Amino acid sequence: MSDSTPLYLSEDEARTEICRVGRELFTRGYVHATAGNISVKLAQGFLITPTDACLGQLTPERLALLDDAGVQIGGDRASKTIVLHRRIYEASARTASPARCVIHTHSTHLVACSLMAGATADRQPGTPPAFAELLPPITPYFVMKVGHVPHIPYHRPGAPEAAQAVVEAIEQYAQAGSPIRAVMLARLGPNVWHDTPAAAMATLEELEETARLWMICQPQPAALAPEHIAELRRVFGAAW
Repeated sequence: MSDSTPLYLSEDEARTEICRVGRELFTRGYVHATAGNISVKLAQGFLITPTDACLGQLTPERLALLDDAGVQIGGDRASKTIVLHRRIYEASARTASPARCVIHTHSTHLVACSLMAGATADRQPGTPPAFAELLPPITPYFVMKVGHVPHIPYHRPGAPEAAQAVVEAIEQYAQAGSPIRAVMLARLGPNVWHDTPAAAMATLEELEETARLWMICQPQPAALAPEHIAELRRVFGAAW
């Protein structure tokens, strides 16, 4: 986050941005029906999209408002994924990539990659040994704008085991010097975080586009060479 960007959006700004980004995600086909959710960490508390809400039809006043303890104090009933989102906010706060917004979608190509995990989820060199990854580093912008995406083993939606696995991934990648901004929940979809809803959406777009490229290329492309990744780290500060 630049020095000119506020640490937290105001509540009004966050409400407006959640609705705007929700419409864009829906229009671009990254979410469908009532799938997906968006949350924002406020200076005090959280905003999150309501349970079973269509992201293409959000209204600012109906977003769920919660206090710092996660207790709802306003709006429609909060999505149950606030539990996972709060774990992401807490764990990432101790890294170089703290979350201010979390977006979860069921993006088609990313879920397709997860369903093909036997072919795509390989551990990349230099990453924590406990985690396979969803995608290899096939483009420079994936390396620079997204980074490593650990593939979290399948658990039912809302399972506490999934949240714990996400926390462990955030902590282990940070300890390895490669703080992450995204995880892939097997068979469900990505959780992506950044400073603002707009920045989180941009990261999600790059991630979904990389998955699309991976799916349509036959034969599938080789990963960037280690020396190319080292150059991206050196020149652009890529967190890989």
